[in-house]
Amino acid sequence: MNALRALAALGRLQTTAERWSAAVAAWGSEAAALASYPISRTADFESRLDADLAWLEASATRLIAADANDYPPQLRAIPDAPAVLYVRGASAVLASAQIAIVGSRAATAGGLATARDFATKLGRKGLSITSGLAFGIDAASHKAALAVPTPTIAVLPGGLDSVYPAEHAALAEAIIAGGGALLSELPPGWPPRRNDFPRRNRLISGLSLGVVVVEAVDNGGTMHTAGQAVKQRRPLFAVPGSIHNPQSAGCHSLIRAGARLVRNPDDVLHDLNIIEPKQQLNLLEGRPPAVLELDKGSEILLHACGFDPISFDVLVERTGFLPQRIAALLLLLELDGLVESYPGGRYGRVQQA
Repeated sequence: MNALRALAALGRLQTTAERWSAAVAAWGSEAAALASYPISRTADFESRLDADLAWLEASATRLIAADANDYPPQLRAIPDAPAVLYVRGASAVLASAQIAIVGSRAATAGGLATARDFATKLGRKGLSITSGLAFGIDAASHKAALAVPTPTIAVLPGGLDSVYPAEHAALAEAIIAGGGALLSELPPGWPPRRNDFPRRNRLISGLSLGVVVVEAVDNGGTMHTAGQAVKQRRPLFAVPGSIHNPQSAGCHSLIRAGARLVRNPDDVLHDLNIIEPKQQLNLLEGRPPAVLELDKGSEILLHACGFDPISFDVLVERTGFLPQRIAALLLLLELDGLVESYPGGRYGRVQQA
């Protein structure tokens, strides 16, 4: 059953109880998962549902049911797979071969460099890079994937209508423009809460063939993602670091507990017996329409920049693009080495040798 039509049908029922009973009937075998679904059985259910449906249509967000053919097969295999997924971007990439790269928000310079190296080399082998859009290791991994380019998937701890953290809104748009996707099991209007981060983490590991932990403290959220990988029987890889670096303590604990010690991306590929995931390579060769549109937009923005640094407001005026689109395009152009940022929020083209 089409998930969007199912929810729309619920909105035509007269009482909250009737809607909920109909939902359980509609999802069938997914009734247990739906019972914990956060569009709650409250007095404002109808208005929330109408608002959600309007936002889904306006934002081109897909709602994928667990019984749909395009539900990610890796995720479907975990015992607590969500009944529905909200997806912005190229939903087909969710079925690609993915590797999760996660780690500390307060990563060291060496940790960030390691994350970029793993994401770059694994991406070049055709793997999509999955992470949580957080500061530190997550963001470094997403950005490196964009630079390859290989699709990258960001799993959010709240609704997709409000990117968390807000500072990564431009990165989120760049992920979509680059042929990747944003994903959440939570509806629009749902703010990230403490208990939502662990449930987000199980999706990061559940989507992936394996999880690479680059840096982690012993009691941080990354360790929960690692625990989910073990629970889901996904290979867990940990990168060792200095014994004097507290950000490596979690990795060392994981290795002592049985995680696979990896020194470089080739160790991960060897353990997963991966040479070239054909499905993902075909996706890249297909060049999704969003990427083609981005190329045209990039040319317009690059021409608007010129070689003398100008302000963001001038770029808005010259191109007529929305500010969030310009921010996303600037990020991609910077990753390509075509645009450089300057003090005072100015941007200019890079002189090519």
